[in-house]
Parts: sequence; structure tokens; C-alpha cells
Amino acid sequence: MSAPTQAARHHASGAAPSATYQDVLDAPPHRLAEIVGGTLHTNPRPAAPHARASSSLGVKIGGPFDYNAGGPGGWWIIDEPELHFGEDVLVPDLAGWRRERMPEYPDTAYFALAPDWACEVLSPSTRKLDLHGKRPVYAREGVRHLWLVDPGDRTLEAFELRDGEWVLIASAQDDEPVSVRPFDAVTFSLGDLFR
Repeated sequence: MSAPTQAARHHASGAAPSATYQDVLDAPPHRLAEIVGGTLHTNPRPAAPHARASSSLGVKIGGPFDYNAGGPGGWWIIDEPELHFGEDVLVPDLAGWRRERMPEYPDTAYFALAPDWACEVLSPSTRKLDLHGKRPVYAREGVRHLWLVDPGDRTLEAFELRDGEWVLIASAQDDEPVSVRPFDAVTFSLGDLFR
């Protein structure tokens, strides 16, 4: 018999329980499930503009940094990796690990090592969670760079972690060129993410 779901535990105890990984596993397959601060969050799969921005960014940086195609290589760039940080389970739209920190690609269902870079593509349904729930967890876990892409506003904001705080290091809008740490060895047009 499987462990009781969060809803069942809540009903039985009357108290607000912390979600567990079993709640993530029990989420409907068409929903993306995450746990932030003990709360289970489920959201539908991303809408087309969100998916396009994420996929396009993965191509723009994945080629030169993951596959050494016209760039320096040295990274693993992954779409929607499941990250386990203690009781928090996060799924960024994209994340990257320097191969010097993660020399071998793991053969596991999730990653316990914090990435060096994470990217969240903001949607109306996930904006609050991405900005106020997940961003502090990324800082706590020592993720060095965080990019926020907004398909609605056609913007990118790039942050670097300094002394535990996020510092804005670059922003771009519409068709402006993007050449930003940690991927500043290449330049691409931000507008390419939204076409």
C-alpha cells in the first residue's frame, strides 16, 4: 500500500502537513509537480510561448556549451531537470552544470547537486512561485546564476549570486543581443526565443 497523499494526511490530522516526494509521484501525469517550503505545487504543462522560449534558449546555449558547437563546451544543459534539495523538489525550465563540478552525467531520476545556472521562463500561473518561492531556494543552495525569461514582456533578466543575494547583472528586451555570464562566450538575439 502506498503512503497517504498530502490531502489524505491533511484530512486525517487537521494540520497542514508537509508534502513529500510521494505527492510528487502521485501528481497527475499531465501536471508538473514541485515542492517548495513543504507545499506541493502542481501546474499544467507550459503554454506554447513558454515552451518555445525554453526550447529556443536550450538550443542557443546548449549547442556551444554542451555540445562544443561553436563555443567552449564544458557544460551539461538540461531541460526541466528535477532537483532535490532536502525536502524541496524544484523543476526549473533549464539548468546547467559545469562538467568540472559534475564530471559524469548521473544515472538517476533526479539531481541532488545544485546546478551552476538555472533558468525560469515566467508564466502568469507560475510567476509568483518562480520569483518568491523558488528563487530563494536557488540562492540557499548556492546556484551561481539565475536567468528569468518573460515571453509576455519579451525580456530576460540575469542574476548572479553574491554573498547569498541575487544581484542583477544584465537585462535585455525584444531583439537586443544577449551575451551574459555564465554564457558570455556567445551572443544571440533575445528575439530568437520568441519567434
